[in-house]
Amino acid sequence: MADQKEFQMTADGKKKLEAELEEYKTTKREEVIERIKIARSFGDLSENSEYESAKDEQAFVEGHIKELENMIRHAIVIDSEKVAADEISLGKTVTFQELPDEEPETYTIVGEAEADPFEGKISNESPIAKGLLGRKLGEEVTISTPGGDMTVKILEVK
Repeated sequence: MADQKEFQMTADGKKKLEAELEEYKTTKREEVIERIKIARSFGDLSENSEYESAKDEQAFVEGHIKELENMIRHAIVIDSEKVAADEISLGKTVTFQELPDEEPETYTIVGEAEADPFEGKISNESPIAKGLLGRKLGEEVTISTPGGDMTVKILEVK
């Protein structure tokens, strides 16, 4: 059997996945079952688009439940408190400035499952996070991105 992928995440990220899993197992699953019952009552299933739509949604919900269960089962919770205060790790927020004179940017580095760039949370799998992980406050780092190399100075780690 192939090795299972491990999912690094913060404790908060794991709690959110567990809450989402609970919602899918209870609320979402029940909603879809109810939609299927209603659609079945419309008669001929071969020409019933509501039934087909509900069955498709059921497949999505069940697939997502399996995905969430797998991520939780293979979660590796990283405790950023155990890493030096000035070292960048999963769960820490880092402010850096692209050199020579770009505006400072601040991101929290989180596990892939928690990433949300609109909330300033970037995946530890992203090129920027990969370039920053393990680095320390004050360092200048060259990071390879799809848009080309960029050199940044680490201004703050918390």
